[in-house]
Amino acid sequence: MIADFLLVIAAVSATDATAVQEVICAEAAFSRAAEVRDRALFLSFVDPDARFVSSRIARGRAEVGEAWAIFFEPGGPQMRWRSQVVAVSGDGDLAISRGPYRSVTLDANGQRIESWGTFISTWRRNSDGDWQVLFDTGADAGMTPTEDDRATLEDEPECP
Repeated sequence: MIADFLLVIAAVSATDATAVQEVICAEAAFSRAAEVRDRALFLSFVDPDARFVSSRIARGRAEVGEAWAIFFEPGGPQMRWRSQVVAVSGDGDLAISRGPYRSVTLDANGQRIESWGTFISTWRRNSDGDWQVLFDTGADAGMTPTEDDRATLEDEPECP
């Protein structure tokens, strides 16, 4: 397993590795914006032409903001997600990020309810060099998290 990992690392160019780390850090910062309920910061990660797919398709920042509004309300559900897999296009301007997410709500008795799933985000590097989410969706809602999923959400990537 370690030999396979070293082969993968050796095959990835320094440019690719840098872009992968940038996306990992952007994804974590995007999640943290939701975690602290900072709507403006959250929306700064959303590409102006974004499409977020859930029960309906939210198009652009304004619709994404409306679709996610409940997560920014005091007492609303709490979301957290982190990347497990990131791949960057050959030209370094597009990337896909996938990993676990956890939504936490409270029931009528104040008991914590966790819902787990998998997110998939497509990132695009804008003209300023910043990464923004172009497409976003989730899957596997209601999945049982693995130990790796739980560890991924507890881990914080090393970011500048």
